[in-house]
Parts: sequence; structure tokens; C-alpha cells
Amino acid sequence: MFKSLRLVLALFLSALALPLVTAGSAGAAAKPSCVVSLSPTATETLYAIGAGKQVQAVDKDSDYPTTGLPSKRIDALNPSVEAIIGICKTSAAHPSSKPDLVIISFDANDIKEKLAALGIKVLNQTPPTNVAGALTQIEQLGTLTGHVKSADTLAASIKKTIAADIASVPQHPGKSLTAYYELDTTFYSLTSSTFVGSLLKSLGVINIADAKNTTADAGYPPLSAEYIVSANPKMIFLADTVCCKASASTVAKRPGFSKVAAVQDHEVIGLNDDVASRWGPRLSLLMNQLTASVKGALKNPKLWR
Repeated sequence: MFKSLRLVLALFLSALALPLVTAGSAGAAAKPSCVVSLSPTATETLYAIGAGKQVQAVDKDSDYPTTGLPSKRIDALNPSVEAIIGICKTSAAHPSSKPDLVIISFDANDIKEKLAALGIKVLNQTPPTNVAGALTQIEQLGTLTGHVKSADTLAASIKKTIAADIASVPQHPGKSLTAYYELDTTFYSLTSSTFVGSLLKSLGVINIADAKNTTADAGYPPLSAEYIVSANPKMIFLADTVCCKASASTVAKRPGFSKVAAVQDHEVIGLNDDVASRWGPRLSLLMNQLTASVKGALKNPKLWR
């Protein structure tokens, strides 16, 4: 369980406050020529806004875009100061091997404080809890890397897509569209208070995990197979198709799940793990898929017989 950084972050960081920049102000520094990204989401965003050439190292989980990423990798779950401060190519324009900017989404080993003590700017972008927070982080990366216009354009495009998707879902009085969103095969889920959960809520989905959330869960409660079966969700979203090979057929084979409406009426939707867990430039893709799935379920006569 929790083999990837995405789930560690989800469980421990999603409820944190807005991201902070240390060791200098956002507007004061020159355009950085050596950026280290220890966040897969930030890596995607940096390349999407045109800052890819400034990135000289990324974390081990960064895998998008599929080409052009630097070969230098750092373990974001166990980073060392030594590995980071010697990462950059030196030149007349950049005589130090220390990076100009390090982006994290998980403060492992108190790395933010340690790097800041050495005068290195650190941006901590923890998982947002809503769309506004995600767009703010994109714009923030644009400001810090000197790509304000392209970052603003990307954020505006995502915002427009999400608004259009929400508006495209028809009103459905009398249809209670319940859903279970699976993070892994041990039945960890997410609630409407989380980032992805807020997207589902905006589409009119009723999340069965909301009733089981506690303060200690921080929006990511562990459910049980018995509870999921008893809740009888009309939709099941699988965000563990890559890590755990979950699929509609494997779900149907679980004890009791063959009786669940989503399984019986073919509303088990597989999502790409990375797209479903990151809040960067592929957010529009995730929203499009969630919206299409919701609209399809509303039109499925078997669900409402």
C-alpha cells in the first residue's frame, strides 16, 4: 500500500495551508536558470508553461511529459541536501551548483528548512483542495520562472474547460448519483473536501466516502468492502488501474461486488493513476473524463429502472 508519492501526499498533506515560498520573495529574484522539481505535478506544469529548459533535476515519480525530462533524479520521499545543492551545471552565468529554485509537494526530512538556511528558494506546493488552489499554483510557477503569460493562459484554459463541463451536465432531479472513488485496492477513498472530490461534487455526484470521513482521515478515509457494497454506489471510479491493475472485471470478482449497481450496470470507470492524482496541466483531461462518465451514467436507463 502507498507505493507512490501521490498517495503519501494525499493522506498527509491535502489539508495543509496554501503553499509558501521561503528564502526570498517571489517577485524579487531574476529568472531562474536551474530549477529542481520534487513534485510530479509541478514538473508537468513547468514543461507546459515553457520552463522545461530551466529544469535540471526532477523527482523519481515525474514521468510526464514522456520525453525531454532531465536524467538527474532525486528521491522526493528521502531527499538529501547534498544531492540537491550539487545538482546544477555551473557556468559563467550560473557559477554555483546550487539551484535557484526547488519545488516540493512533500516536506520530507525537513528539506525546506534545510535548503532555505543555505539561501535556496523553496516553493512548497501541497495538494490543493479546490480548483482555485490548483490554478493559483500554476500561476505561481509562472511568476517564479518568468513565464507569467503562458501560465495565466494555461490556468484560464483549465478554468474555462471546467466551467463548461459543469454547465454541460443536465439537471437530474430525482436521480441520486452516488459514487465510490478508489485510490487503491485496500479501499482508501477520498471525500468531497478533497481536490478531486470537489470536482465530482461540482458535477452533482454524491460521494459515499463523505459519511465515513473523520478528522484523522483528512479527507481520505479507509473504507471497507462491506460498506461499499452496502452503500451500493451507482458509479465506481478506479484511480488505481496502473499501480494495482484494478479494472471493471477485477472489481466484479470481489466478494459481494457483483451485486453493486455500478458493477451490474457497467458504470465502473478506469482512470489513469497519474492524471487522476495530479492537479496540473492535464486537469482538463481528468475533468472531461469525469464529466463524460457522469453524463453517461445519467443516460444509462439500467441505473434508474
